[in-house]
Formats: sequence, C-alpha cells, structure tokens
Amino acid sequence: MSLKISVVIPTINEAQWVLRAVSRAWDAGVDEVIVVDGGSEDETVSLAKGGGATVLVSDPGRAIQQNLGARRAQGEVLLFLHADNWLAPDVGEQIRTCLQNPEVLGGAFRQRIESAGSLYRLLEWGNAARVRWRGLPYGDQAIFLRRETFEQLGSFPQVDLMEDLLLMRAFGRLASPVLLPGPTYVHPRRWQRHGVIRQTMRNWALLGAQAIGIRPDRLARFYPLHDR
Repeated sequence: MSLKISVVIPTINEAQWVLRAVSRAWDAGVDEVIVVDGGSEDETVSLAKGGGATVLVSDPGRAIQQNLGARRAQGEVLLFLHADNWLAPDVGEQIRTCLQNPEVLGGAFRQRIESAGSLYRLLEWGNAARVRWRGLPYGDQAIFLRRETFEQLGSFPQVDLMEDLLLMRAFGRLASPVLLPGPTYVHPRRWQRHGVIRQTMRNWALLGAQAIGIRPDRLARFYPLHDR
C-alpha cells in the first residue's frame, strides 16, 4: 500500500507565497495539505482554501502550529513545509521510495535557493553537508518523518525558535536522517533582506548561544518573526 503523505504548512501573513506552496505540494504527489494559520491579517487563509488546503486556525508560533497540523493530519508521513518554500514535482515519489526501507524514519531535501550567485550555491552545499555529516536538517529543507516516529519524539518542542533543530537532535538519537535530492525550492527573502553573510553570521551566533545554554525562547527576541 502506498504511504499517505500529509504536508503541514504554518502561516502568518503569507499571502504572497502560500498558494504556490499549496499548489506545488499537490503537484508533488502528496495526499493532504494542511495550512495552520496563526492569525493572518491578509488573504493567506482564503488563498490556502482556494488552493484546496485544509485550513486550521491556531495560536501563533511555528511549533504550536505544526504540532496542531500533525495532530489533525491523516497521513502515515508528515512533511513540514515553510510557506515560502515549494516542492519539486516528484518529492512524493522520492519519499515513498526511500521509506520502503523500514530503517529509514525520516529526512529532508537538498535545497535550491531561488537566486543567482555563488554565495547561494555555497549555502546550498553547506546545508546539505550539515545533514550528511551532522544529521541536522533545518525547517527550510522540508523535514519529513514517519508519523509514529514524530509521536515517539513527542512532537516539536514548544519553543519560539529552533524547534526544528531541537526535534532533529532528538531524532538523531533514533536514526540518521536521509537527504533526498528534492529539491525544496527556497525563496531568498531572508538573505536578501539582511545580506547573505550577515544573515549567516546571525544564524551561527544564535546557534552558538543555544549551544552554551541560552534558551531558544530568549534568543527569539533577536530573530524577528518575519525573518523566520
């Protein structure tokens, strides 16, 4: 029997991107698309519904929204997708093929940042290398997990930042994530807003602060909501 894949997309004021994320998810061969809205004041909800997604309303917070979507999802596989990302057409087939191996519990995808320039290609290479060498995909690489594995991990930690990092660190104690070719297409808005080097250095600084024990909820003050 073919595994049923549910895509969960958390949103807040993502009218510019959400319809593309939803429609490309359907094109990728998934079985369910759930948009969990955290209080948008634009057309996000109506656009998501128009694209055929199931829309849930939630308190804001990516972890809270993704956990709600996961609870309501029907699929045996959960794929968590950022609203400004979109999936390649054969992502569903890639997931179902790799999960024929019962030892594979989850993973993520190579990225394609939708902007020209060698710095973006370097970012793509570095993010793929982080998954291969450290087993740590981030949320903008479209993390997917078997449902039972996600439930075993206790869902996303309900923190304001780095919920993806904390979940995948816990996952790493069970198995190594696979890195599929994808790609997951990523809009470069964060890097364009702040500059590639500055944004990367800020990310590294936050990771370093978390590594020495500063709680993600405190670090979230240094990472505005519209940048996540």
